[in-house]
Amino acid sequence: MDYKASEHIQDLQYFGEFGGVNPSISDSSTYTFLSAKTMFDTFEGNTEGCYLYSRHSSPSNLYLGEAMAQLEGTEAANVYASGMGAISAVIMQLCNANEHIVCSRTIYGGTFAFLKNFLKKFNISTSFIDITDLEIVEQAITTETKMIYCEAVSNPLLEVANIRALSNLAKKYGIPLVVDNTFSPLNINAAKLGADVVVHSLTKFINGSSDCVAGAVCASSEFCLSLKDVNNGAGMLLGSTLDSLRAASILKNMRTLHVRIKKHSENAQYLANAFERDGLKVVYPGLKSHQGHETMKTQMNSEYGFGGLMTLDVGSLDKANTLMELMQKEKLGYLAVSLGFYKTLFSAPGTSTSSEIPLEEQEKLGLSQGLIRFSIGLDNNIHETYLSMRSCMEQLGILGKTVRPILTKVP
Repeated sequence: MDYKASEHIQDLQYFGEFGGVNPSISDSSTYTFLSAKTMFDTFEGNTEGCYLYSRHSSPSNLYLGEAMAQLEGTEAANVYASGMGAISAVIMQLCNANEHIVCSRTIYGGTFAFLKNFLKKFNISTSFIDITDLEIVEQAITTETKMIYCEAVSNPLLEVANIRALSNLAKKYGIPLVVDNTFSPLNINAAKLGADVVVHSLTKFINGSSDCVAGAVCASSEFCLSLKDVNNGAGMLLGSTLDSLRAASILKNMRTLHVRIKKHSENAQYLANAFERDGLKVVYPGLKSHQGHETMKTQMNSEYGFGGLMTLDVGSLDKANTLMELMQKEKLGYLAVSLGFYKTLFSAPGTSTSSEIPLEEQEKLGLSQGLIRFSIGLDNNIHETYLSMRSCMEQLGILGKTVRPILTKVP
């Protein structure tokens, strides 16, 4: 792919109210109008660029939205108070009662619960299918289907969706393809591959500081405006707009995203190579053994690598918990959910971020209780990190004692 998202983001330049290099933060919940007619027009949605009320939009949210649109290469973007705020707004905007959604079987637990449980209130049904099997995807589509929903790289099994192929299938049936690209910003430009709507949890890699919760919807100007409509907009009426102070903070952090993603990917690739060589059950899209490796190669931006997420299956929940506690004690990271932090974060998704998925369904997916999801940090000496992680595994009998030299270069 030749779309240089980071360069487009760097080209964005705003001056603060007093000439500052950062745009001024709008610290207002409501805005004045010079004429009553303009207020009426704004309520009717006829005056783009006028600010009405911060639940509708604010200058700080507009700046971050423009940066997100540049990131994904879409016409526009809206920002929200959480990733789930963005996801739920999109789904409620596109679906009415008694309609149907085709969705990947492996997705974030909160999204799964929203689709499977909450939408029952509106008799909206969801078919959870293997998104990597296009025949199964097509077979699941009915006359009532209103969208195909997937994650570019899925949580937590790291399945890779063939976005181009899914886009062609969605167009065949005249329905939108909605892609959650939280795990792979810059690695994958989902909109350029054919996604109609791209959602993000800005909480993760894009912010990168684990200090706030936020989300975004990147799409056409028409769709983004429809979400903000005062009469029928799910984003407006569900009240999930992002706070201006947080929007300004995230925008500042986005400027280093290209540097951080490269390092996350570089470190994850190193550890995945090393642990696979050690005989562990490791899943990472950058490994040739990964089922979606070739698909990822055809749709990724190669300079940013294969992403910062990998998983290790250590066999049982007890082993997983003991290992994570030991790694935290050894200051290798934090036993915590989320991702994209400067330190490595690890959790057992079966009992945390995917706990909304019933155990029997987890087993069908191949989501082992011994699976650990790692969001690899920005460690400067990743080989030293590997040796320390390996030592923890040796202490617990997950790996045997070293009987041969350990490589000092990337395997």
